[in-house]
Amino acid sequence: MESPLLFFLILTTITFTDPVHSQIIYPSENPVPLRSNVTIISNTNITLGTWTFDNNLLALIYPEGFYLSKAKRDRFIYDSNTSSLTIISAQLADSGVYKLEEMDKFSVQVQLSVQEPISNVTLSAQRTDLVEFNDTAVFVCSVSTGTSLSYKWLARDSEISTGPGVQLSNGGANLSIVGLTRSDEGPYICNVSNGLGYKVSPPVYLNISYGANNATMTVDPVKYMYRSGSNITLSCSVESKPTAMVQWMFDGVNLNQFGLQLHLQNVKKNNTGTYTCLFHNTVTMRFSSDSTVIRVMDPISAVVMSEANGPAVLDKAFSLQCEATGLVDSIQWWKNGSRITPDNRTTFGNKTLTLNPVQLSDGGLYMCQVFNLVSNLTSDPFAVVVNYGPMKPTVMGPNVVKSGDTATFSCSAESVPPSLYRWHFNGSVVSNMSEYTTPSLTKDMSWEYTCMALNTITGKNSSASTMLAVVDPIQSVEIQAQMNSTMENYSHNLTCNVVGPADYIYWMKSGNLLLADNRTIFDMKNKTVMFLALNSSDSGHYQCVAVNALGNMTSAHYTLHVIYGPEMPTISGPKAVKPGNSSTLSCYAPSYPPSFYRWYFNDTLVSNMSEYMTPPVTEEKSLKYTCMAFNNITAKNSSASITITAIASIKNVQIDTPTSDAMEGHSYNLMCNVTGAVDNIYWMKNGEQIHQDNSTVFSMDNKTVNFMPVDRYDAGDYVCMAVNAVGNLSSSAYLLQVIFGPDEPIIHGPEFGEAGRNAVFNCSAASMPPSTYSWWFNDSLMANTSEFTAGPLSFNMSGTYKCVAHNHVTEKNSTNSTMLTVIEGIDSVMIQNNLTPISNKNFTLTCLVVGPYDALYWMKDGMQLSLNASDPAPSMYITEDNILHFTQLTTQSNGAYQCVATNKAALHTSQQYKLLVHYGPLNMNISGPGSAKDGAVVSLNCTVDSYPACDFYWFLNNKSSLLKIGSVFSFSATIGKEGDYICVATNPVTNVTMTQTKSFAIENHASANHITNKGAVLLMGLCPVLVHLLLL
Repeated sequence: MESPLLFFLILTTITFTDPVHSQIIYPSENPVPLRSNVTIISNTNITLGTWTFDNNLLALIYPEGFYLSKAKRDRFIYDSNTSSLTIISAQLADSGVYKLEEMDKFSVQVQLSVQEPISNVTLSAQRTDLVEFNDTAVFVCSVSTGTSLSYKWLARDSEISTGPGVQLSNGGANLSIVGLTRSDEGPYICNVSNGLGYKVSPPVYLNISYGANNATMTVDPVKYMYRSGSNITLSCSVESKPTAMVQWMFDGVNLNQFGLQLHLQNVKKNNTGTYTCLFHNTVTMRFSSDSTVIRVMDPISAVVMSEANGPAVLDKAFSLQCEATGLVDSIQWWKNGSRITPDNRTTFGNKTLTLNPVQLSDGGLYMCQVFNLVSNLTSDPFAVVVNYGPMKPTVMGPNVVKSGDTATFSCSAESVPPSLYRWHFNGSVVSNMSEYTTPSLTKDMSWEYTCMALNTITGKNSSASTMLAVVDPIQSVEIQAQMNSTMENYSHNLTCNVVGPADYIYWMKSGNLLLADNRTIFDMKNKTVMFLALNSSDSGHYQCVAVNALGNMTSAHYTLHVIYGPEMPTISGPKAVKPGNSSTLSCYAPSYPPSFYRWYFNDTLVSNMSEYMTPPVTEEKSLKYTCMAFNNITAKNSSASITITAIASIKNVQIDTPTSDAMEGHSYNLMCNVTGAVDNIYWMKNGEQIHQDNSTVFSMDNKTVNFMPVDRYDAGDYVCMAVNAVGNLSSSAYLLQVIFGPDEPIIHGPEFGEAGRNAVFNCSAASMPPSTYSWWFNDSLMANTSEFTAGPLSFNMSGTYKCVAHNHVTEKNSTNSTMLTVIEGIDSVMIQNNLTPISNKNFTLTCLVVGPYDALYWMKDGMQLSLNASDPAPSMYITEDNILHFTQLTTQSNGAYQCVATNKAALHTSQQYKLLVHYGPLNMNISGPGSAKDGAVVSLNCTVDSYPACDFYWFLNNKSSLLKIGSVFSFSATIGKEGDYICVATNPVTNVTMTQTKSFAIENHASANHITNKGAVLLMGLCPVLVHLLLL
């Protein structure tokens, strides 16, 4: 042994190198439980070095072996293969610094802690019954075993930290809380830990007494003033532990009432006063109280309204008086249902309403409404009638009467009350009625008749008069004509003979008033009308009208025929006909009496009729025909002629065009070539005649139409029509197509596109013939069609897309471009929900969107949900981010829901989510007979309103045995089947159960079923509950 010892002494004189960090030692566990084995492991095997503990040698290591300290040899083991050190049954004293050193190479160390496990943690309180604000709580936490202890205190699952009023002592094992409050009751827990783990004490609770404080009184109902006879409940509450004692006081006097409520029944005025509830905590010895004032008043019992000083008279003062039984605080006055407000005519006094002066509009139904703090009462309607008048009377009756007749006059004057009437004639009263009928009248009874109206209330009267004239009537009126002839240009007279007095006469011709002119004059006060020189226009039906004060009379018609003519004849018929055709000619000359007619050809009479058909006309001739008219009374005649020419029909009409195309901006013409005689040429475009303007010019008698220049709007179907005396002929339609374009293209397509999807662009340009198209992007040809689909899109496809339109005839190009921005797309939109929709429950739908989006909205049954305040049912839905909340489900919530996510490029709509709300059962009913004959088959049908369909169960007389499962129960009627049939319906989703009972009896048989004791009654009540439990 001397050699290893000597070797160690040598090692101690050698300086070891600094620690090398690539070599490490570490314990197999740390900390180490007391009496457990632990190995300190080295990652490097050494041949020359030492193990030390707290700088004391444990092992000396050398090339031939190692030396282990005698004191440690029984519990320490060195492994020369790994240089590891094992401690057997570690003790607390084994805690310390272990170091491994290899000479001239490295030195490494590790801190090892041996600890005893914690057991049996207990928590105790010095006192648990404490008073708020007064007492201090002291807790002691202890363990049976354990070392290196650390303490953590918790109250109500929250860690307690030191601060004002909270102190820790004895290494944290003791806790003191000064100035406790009611919230400090706990539970309290002590958590003790070391490196090996932790243990928690059982909870400890404090019983903290507090209050009484914050006493609060509530009154039901709440009123400033209570009506006598009311019932009032006063309720008091207080914060107190233990429960405080309460007593009630009225105006400081103890009422010997000790509950939390004081009921005042049928209160009277003497119940007015201050009510106080006083609380006393017998543990804390603290008091708290609250008070309220109760005021009681009797209601108004009767209201009567009357006139204060007589009836209402127009323009005078008038007052109404309102009398009430009971205390009155205020009075409101009403008229015809509208409240009256004071003005310069309307004033309110003590219980009076005064109108000064009264107007007609003041009439109506008046009421006074009387108020106090507990009641109001309205009088019965009081009718106010405004007395006035009489106004100036209105006299109705004739002003002129035929002698021998009577006249009836009526008199009316606006007046309240209605007036009395008197009629006066020549200073005498002839009637005391409003209507007066004269005796048979003579001319000397023509004069003034006066009516006087009298109002007995206002004491006023008013008069009005009318004049009556008594005259003789017109008996007859007739026209007498002069006996001379009524030849045109001769004079002639008509005379009106009247039997009876006439004030004036006027004349009518053919229903119109006849007026004088330079040929027609009136004489003898219009009795005679004189025609100085008759004209054919004077012919007609004449009447004269005689007029006097009684009326008028009109003569019978007198027809005046003026003899004249014939005037120059008018010949009707064609002046040109096709060769070989006849012509029908008609001749008419104004004349009275009507003329006779003769037709002449080459001075030869060919017809004695007014109408004549010629023989066929040849092409070589123009033929002249003459018509002569003759009046056998005037012995005059008159003639006229017509020449008829034969003209051939137009044979052919066609449109000739230049050989070149009609190019927009250049001149162009169309020519109408006609075969045959032509008088006029017309041009039509698309069925409508065209007219000359600044750019459309006709030449060569309309034969040519020149477009100077032609433009695209001149394109269309052109027709030229040639016309002569015997007809017209139109060309075939010529379609004029104008070559033009292309104009600047119009591009339809999106501004934004989603990556991975397609974008479709359409290009169109006005052009004739139609253009060809090409699409370009970054100077590369993309397509040779008007429609171009770009895609699938990627971000490098953002940019300018150009469309080029080309017309192969004009050899022109036109270009336009559009900008496309590729954005990140929305990959998917779907609705998610994990709850079962049940009526009257809250419910949510979540819109899951994969990809960025700008906005999101919801749809129901294809319509966007309106979620603003103006919606009639806004409370049904609430949105929060991507969630749709149903505040309370109803069957109105049913529908197909979709969410729509939008970005700048597109709308993305989810699949439909079909929402069907589960509800019920509701509206339960059992149909079927309540009785039947013995032996009959009876079916009872149980129905409810429910989704999904309910499960049905049948029972009889509350017995626990199940009769049948299903909504329909059929049985054969027997005496044993009498009783109460119970149907129980359960919704398997909502778990709601509903019960309905139907009694059944055998006809003509008294049922013996009855409830024999209270136990049966209890069983009946429990039956639905038991059924529900059986079905769970």
